[in-house]
Amino acid sequence: MREPIYKQRPVEPNPADFKAHKVHDFIVLCEAFSNNYLIMTAQGNIQINAGMAIEAPIIRQNFAAFSTQPTSHVILTQGHVDHVGGVAYLREQHPGLTVIAQAGNPEHQAYDGRLASFRASRSAFAFTQKFAAAFDNYARHGVTEFPTQDVPTPDVLVEDNLRLSVGGLALEVIAVPGAETNDSLIVWLPEQRICFTGNLFGCPFGHFPNLVTIRGDRYRDALTVAAAVERVRDLKPQMILYGHHGPVEGAELIERELDALHGAIHYVHDATVRGMNDGADVYTLMREIQLPPELEVGQGYGKVSWGVRAIWENYAGWFHHRSTTELYSVPFTSVHPDLLELAGGSTALVQRAREKLAAGQPEQALHLLDIALSGDDPAARAVAAQAHRALLQHSENFWLSAWLEQQIATLES
Repeated sequence: MREPIYKQRPVEPNPADFKAHKVHDFIVLCEAFSNNYLIMTAQGNIQINAGMAIEAPIIRQNFAAFSTQPTSHVILTQGHVDHVGGVAYLREQHPGLTVIAQAGNPEHQAYDGRLASFRASRSAFAFTQKFAAAFDNYARHGVTEFPTQDVPTPDVLVEDNLRLSVGGLALEVIAVPGAETNDSLIVWLPEQRICFTGNLFGCPFGHFPNLVTIRGDRYRDALTVAAAVERVRDLKPQMILYGHHGPVEGAELIERELDALHGAIHYVHDATVRGMNDGADVYTLMREIQLPPELEVGQGYGKVSWGVRAIWENYAGWFHHRSTTELYSVPFTSVHPDLLELAGGSTALVQRAREKLAAGQPEQALHLLDIALSGDDPAARAVAAQAHRALLQHSENFWLSAWLEQQIATLES
């Protein structure tokens, strides 16, 4: 019987620390906000990903403990800032460096750049404390100056497949749009049957993909993600070096896990589409669609219910045909003060919210408290914090837990 691998692997991403280790005779892993790998050859090194700029000096120091040979190539598995930010720093350290990325990389970096301020503020609830801890850690090790975050221009763009031979090592760079970006690629070592996937299926291996992030992102197509899973599965790798945390080893284990992930994505997609055609509303589908036991995957980064809504809206857009008011710019919150006035103040709403919370309905309690909070009632804030704590007790998702914790802190401040 299959024991899902996600139960034995961590979920949260963390910034680079002063440590690295070999995961193969000639491959070194430095975990960071996204994993960086050093492939050592007789004629120089190849680095997979460049980290954020603030991490780049730490990553370089970690790799130098294993090899001081020059790096000839950097391969970017995707265009997110935690993959590309250290490229300029690496170019300074290694003159003549060749930077390889998927053909969609320039478009993705431009897209990220347009929304940089928006994303920074929307991601703060999940990462502010991690950045603060990282800077404290770096300062204790004497690192207080950092390069500027780069928006690099790759030297080589891969449309489909690029074959390389460096120091006698054969590599294939394969363009595979995936779960996080349209510019994903994988690096395949055919002789060793090792695949560097980056975050092709999402951040932690063995989890349902995040088809849209709560920090704000464009929708990711479920069938595209499933096709990426299939592309890697067809290679039959003996080892996957993923975008976060340690290696996934063993051909049978990898095939079993990729079968489950591929099946889970298709199951949720097909059930959502079937429900849409049957006239079910999105909230009903979010509640009712559950994975069967044989397709169990983790929900520590993406969630099945979020995936259902992402699939629904990716196909159908933002108009859910629930209310004419969806088509206008006046939000429901605009009448919260009226409802508060009609209720004679917040007392009755807060009391009913307490009853909902006691009945195990914290979501309904928060609907009521959203109205009560328009009057800035301390009692409403206190009950809202309790409702968030009740939801937090049942959360195993990195993003959801971070959001709930931030809301509790805000309500109690």
